[in-house]
Amino acid sequence: MLTIDALPYAYEFPLGRTALIVIDMQRDFLEPGGFGAALGNDVRRLAPSIAPTRALLDAFRARGLPIIHTQEAHRPDLSDCPPSKLERGRGTLTIGDVGPMGRILVSGEPGAAIIPELAPLPGEIVIEKPGKGAFHATPLRERLTELGVTHLLFAGVTTEVCVQTTMREANDRGYECLLVEDATDSYFPEFKAATLAMIRAQGGIVGWTASSSAVLAALPPIP
Repeated sequence: MLTIDALPYAYEFPLGRTALIVIDMQRDFLEPGGFGAALGNDVRRLAPSIAPTRALLDAFRARGLPIIHTQEAHRPDLSDCPPSKLERGRGTLTIGDVGPMGRILVSGEPGAAIIPELAPLPGEIVIEKPGKGAFHATPLRERLTELGVTHLLFAGVTTEVCVQTTMREANDRGYECLLVEDATDSYFPEFKAATLAMIRAQGGIVGWTASSSAVLAALPPIP
């Protein structure tokens, strides 16, 4: 077992059974003209998480460790999008509308693509999810079982919505979860801070948090 200097206490993980999950680092959330901006958010607030996430990707790739990317995206006919989700937000554009990067949050559209800096490589798993959590209506659990994964490290956006939801889903399914603090961001910094506190409260009720530097320091040398 390897150990990461984490909160609320050290996180132990078996290297061969640990995967990195990068949540929704897609253009619709991180770039102007996407869904995040249409809801009135300052998308620049998500940019600081890009470089730490890339460092994690590079480290996992160099060691041949499992990587899973998620994208929040719907079928073109929106048949997998509940009416309640379509009706919320009340921004200038909503899910399925045509924006500067194509139809908002629709599979195959430019805006649904993961940003170039973090684009998946061939062989890396990409999960399209219709909800906030990556386990809902997706094959994520089956893929993790096939890989023999028991421990999950999380990066991505936004901290308090899709990242936290997926982490809680994973916790309920028995996975040991750690959120990498500087590899996640929110449009609302106070929401990120609150989420980190909730995750590690009460002795790690949902999991652990640690910096990307602590995670990288815990990984063994590249073979």
